[in-house]
Amino acid sequence: MSEHKTVLVIDGQGGRIGKLLIEKIKASLPDEEIIAVGTNSIATSNMIKGGAENAATGENPVVAACRYADIIVGPVGIVVADSLLGEVTPVMAAAVGQSRAVKILIPMNRCEILVAGMSGTLTAGELTDRAVDLIKEHI
Repeated sequence: MSEHKTVLVIDGQGGRIGKLLIEKIKASLPDEEIIAVGTNSIATSNMIKGGAENAATGENPVVAACRYADIIVGPVGIVVADSLLGEVTPVMAAAVGQSRAVKILIPMNRCEILVAGMSGTLTAGELTDRAVDLIKEHI
């Protein structure tokens, strides 16, 4: 049996992607520790509704959680300063980018971040399913 991992889910705006991720991670990997950090309180609240036991909001929780997470998952904007309509600060983006954790990024073509090769035909549900598959591969 594999060692338990700490999965950090980061999301902003309405927290829809984070909530979907948490629901799917809990369904597939019920024994893994999930920490949810929202860039705003609405995102955090929705991730709690998705089943996160541990949650916080804001820049410092992102920085602190990135220090000990084994896997970080969220929309691609979490590694780009000023993305998600300015909710991701330069400090947050640097903390995610510099973390030793495996980063699994959901390629959302929004907020002026376009991912080459993204056809735009995959739904948020399909993208989060693929992210959970990648998490499973790293646990």
